[in-house]
Amino acid sequence: MYNPPAFAEKTPEELEAIMRAASLPVLVSPARGGGLLATHLPLLFQAPDRLIGHVAKGNFHWRDFDPAQDSLAIFAAEDGYVSPSWYATKQETGRVVPTWNYSAVHATGRLAIVEAPEPLLEIVTALTNKYEQGRPHPWAVADAPDDYIAGQLKGIVGLVLTITRLEGKVKQSQNRSLADREGVIAGSLDENPTLSAAVRRRL
Repeated sequence: MYNPPAFAEKTPEELEAIMRAASLPVLVSPARGGGLLATHLPLLFQAPDRLIGHVAKGNFHWRDFDPAQDSLAIFAAEDGYVSPSWYATKQETGRVVPTWNYSAVHATGRLAIVEAPEPLLEIVTALTNKYEQGRPHPWAVADAPDDYIAGQLKGIVGLVLTITRLEGKVKQSQNRSLADREGVIAGSLDENPTLSAAVRRRL
């Protein structure tokens, strides 16, 4: 990705936080016959170097990707439009334009499929636990009958990406003056509080 030094993020904890915050990553893989395959799917980071997920058997991604080449998982979090009207510089010189703030991670590595029932159940359980945690009455895979879960597993394929490279970018107005950043925090507070908090963390 285009990643100027002011926005490059290399802290492992920050990279992991972005991956965990991203709601729906995109998995991109080279196809055996040429071209690219892309699938939107939940992916769970497991330290130190794994991403896990699953797709329907009807999704040709798992059948057609080239396992001898790297795949790329793209995570995006804390993004939003930044209006020039929020900048103190607008009042001073008027020399401002709109931009978009965001946090992103690109995870590169080799992709493998999982079809055996036991490890596939582990993937499904780990993903379920992630998204159910914090709910007053979290649902668990074990809440469903065993034969029903076994039937559902027959319709999916697990994916494991072994990460060989992580590249992070956090563009949250770090290149602006303190007054401009404070303006973004205040201006985005009502319409995008997540973005406002992200900029505040970078002060």
